[in-house]
Amino acid sequence: MSDKIWLIGAGGMAQDYIKVLQGLNKDFVVIGRGEETAKKCQESTGCTVEVGGLDNYISNSTNICSNAIVAVGVEKLFETTKQLLEYGVKNILVEKPGALYTWQFEELDSLIKEKNANVIIAYNRRFYASVLKAQEIIKNDGGVTSFNFEFTEWAHVIEPLVKAEGVKEKWFLGNSTHVVDLAFYLGGKPKEINSFTSGNLSWHPSASIFSGAGISDKKALFNYQANWESAGRWSVEILTKENRLIFRPMEKLQIQKRGKIAQEFNEDINYILDEEYKPGLYIQTEKFLENDLENMCSFEEQFKMIEIYNKIANYER
Repeated sequence: MSDKIWLIGAGGMAQDYIKVLQGLNKDFVVIGRGEETAKKCQESTGCTVEVGGLDNYISNSTNICSNAIVAVGVEKLFETTKQLLEYGVKNILVEKPGALYTWQFEELDSLIKEKNANVIIAYNRRFYASVLKAQEIIKNDGGVTSFNFEFTEWAHVIEPLVKAEGVKEKWFLGNSTHVVDLAFYLGGKPKEINSFTSGNLSWHPSASIFSGAGISDKKALFNYQANWESAGRWSVEILTKENRLIFRPMEKLQIQKRGKIAQEFNEDINYILDEEYKPGLYIQTEKFLENDLENMCSFEEQFKMIEIYNKIANYER
């Protein structure tokens, strides 16, 4: 067993992880596929990239790493995570959403249990400085009473993007769940939910307009909406008996106090890590490597949410 961390991938997200691992002073190896991406990564970070992909690296390796981070393209998350598990890696941090199709989640769930492994889904927004401060306020106020969120995506920006097959068709799962995960993380998982959809886009045929409401396991009422054919942005609002906590933009925390009209940015937050690194990524990675997994999204948690995500987005499976 090697203490050297395996970072799978050499693209933009992997480069964000490299910066964090360097900041944490960790020993790691970057495992990439193509020469061109590897060259860009090396120029950007100064790190050497082992090219040829995970297959090639494993075939020439004599050790199993204790921790691996999967930061490949969304379409490659399933097969990369599966390959690491089959090789015997026990602790894996994989970029969201972990997989694209329900059958992939089912297969990984069985394999994780068989191998007795820990697989964590990397929803870094749980570790924003704004979110950590909000959790303090929620606790002091006695909990969440209601919440709402919006996950509007800019269709005119996404449509021309060139992505692998299936990625844009599952854009809600692969991208919008950043918002949804944070909302349900703070407000509680859905105990009851009613979802409605309409419209469609050439690249996202299941729906383009979304609305719904329900009650969480923390007894908080919630509602959501998104219209990918109109204007909008990501946002989450958490309400307690004393405060409305507003994440808009999600990296910052605004507060509206009960009885007040003004919404003011909270000044009592240290944003230094979120300014130096990709927001939330430093604390998330540090906690994963320290095996401090309490507030992280386990694969089991994500797997349980897939049915709800499919319902919100009108996906079949």
